[in-house]
Amino acid sequence: MPGVGERLGSGGPWEDRFGYSRVVRVGPLALTAGCTAVVDGVVAAPGDAGEQTRIALRAGLAALAQVGVAPAQVVATRLSIVDRADAEAVGRAHGRVFADVRPAATMVVVAGLIDPAMRVEVELTAWAG
Repeated sequence: MPGVGERLGSGGPWEDRFGYSRVVRVGPLALTAGCTAVVDGVVAAPGDAGEQTRIALRAGLAALAQVGVAPAQVVATRLSIVDRADAEAVGRAHGRVFADVRPAATMVVVAGLIDPAMRVEVELTAWAG
């Protein structure tokens, strides 16, 4: 597609079916799609929002690395959680990864995610300029 540098998938179960990429980089801007704790097609760590956050962040950072972007270049994160009670665990997991980077961050409570076992979904935006 003209004007788009890179669009890469992760092989996840929904990318082809729903028509999206795991990560898109256009010049210095890189964005991930929503990353969850799906590992080998199965939701990992059911019921553990903190661990699901760690897994989702690893997936997002790995996707950014595929397009040459480092964790220190993340400028914004969006965290969607399905239960307000998970906010502390999700926030702490986020803080362990981004304590030194300190991106702008938003956490919202949503009605649900695509699989009921998912507790959190994470999106990352990075600037590599």
